[in-house]
Amino acid sequence: MKHESSTILVTGASGNVGREVVKALLQSDVTVRAALYKSEGDTPHATGAIEYVPLDFGDSRTFPAAFEGVSSLFLMRPPPISNVERYIRPLIEYAAGNGVCHIVFLSLLGAGQNSYVPHTRIEAMIQSSGIAYTFLRCGFFMQNLATIHRDDIVEYDDIFIPAGRGKTAFIDTRDIGEIAARILTEPEHENQVYALTGSEALGYDEVAAILTDALGRKITYSDPSLLAFARRMRSRGHPLGYIGVMAGIYLSTRRGRSATVTSTATELLGRPPRTLRQYVTDNVTMWSKPGSSV
Repeated sequence: MKHESSTILVTGASGNVGREVVKALLQSDVTVRAALYKSEGDTPHATGAIEYVPLDFGDSRTFPAAFEGVSSLFLMRPPPISNVERYIRPLIEYAAGNGVCHIVFLSLLGAGQNSYVPHTRIEAMIQSSGIAYTFLRCGFFMQNLATIHRDDIVEYDDIFIPAGRGKTAFIDTRDIGEIAARILTEPEHENQVYALTGSEALGYDEVAAILTDALGRKITYSDPSLLAFARRMRSRGHPLGYIGVMAGIYLSTRRGRSATVTSTATELLGRPPRTLRQYVTDNVTMWSKPGSSV
C-alpha cells in the first residue's frame, strides 16, 4: 500500500514513456524523483514537485542518492542496453536491499514467450528479487514513428520497418504513463501482468495511409529485409545490441505476435485508449519536411 510520504523513482524520465509517467504522477500526493542519465545532469536538484537525480545503470555509485527513501520504482530498460545481466541486475538487487517494495517494469507485449528479447530476462530477475511487481507488457509505441523512424519518413516518405504483413496494436505513451501512475499509487496491482495495447491492430500499409492523409503527401511502406533494416539503423549510428533487439521485435511482428488487441488499457484508463490516427493528428508537425508549412 502506498503512503503520502512515498517517493517514487522513475527511470528513463526524459524519454517517451518516462516523461508521461512523471506528468501523470504529479496529479497524486507523492514525491516524484526523476532519474536522468549522467549526461543529462550531474547533481541532484528539484524543480517544482519533481526531484531530479542522475542515475547511471553502469555505475553503482549513483544508486544511493537515487534510491534514498524510495518505496516504488518505475523501471524501463535504456534502449542501448542489451547486456541486462551486467547493467540491470545490479540495480534490481540494490532496490531489493534498500527498501523498494514495488517495481513497475515497462516490458514488451509477448515477452513471456520471446526468450530473445531482454525484457523476458528482466522480468525473471524482478520475480526472483522478492519485490512485488507489475509488468506492463506494451505493444509498439506510437511515438516510435516520430523518434526512431522519423528520419526515414521525413527524408524518404517511407516507413522503413521490416514487419512484413504483420499487424501491430499500437499504444500511445501518454496512455501508458497514465496507467503506470495509477498502478504506482494504487495497492491492488501488485504481482500482476498487464498486456497493454491500443484498440486496433494495423498493418504498416495502413499506418502509411494514415500518415498520408494527415501529412498531405504520399507515405509508403517499403517492408525492407531484416538485413537492410540493420544496415540502415547502423548507418544512423545505433549500437549493434539495440539493432538486434529491434530486429527481434520486428521478426516477432512478421510472425503475427504483435497483432493481439486487449481490453486491459481501456479497463485501467476507464476510457478507450487513443488511436493512431488521433496521435498522428495531434503531432502532425513531427514529420514535416524542412521549410514545409505542414
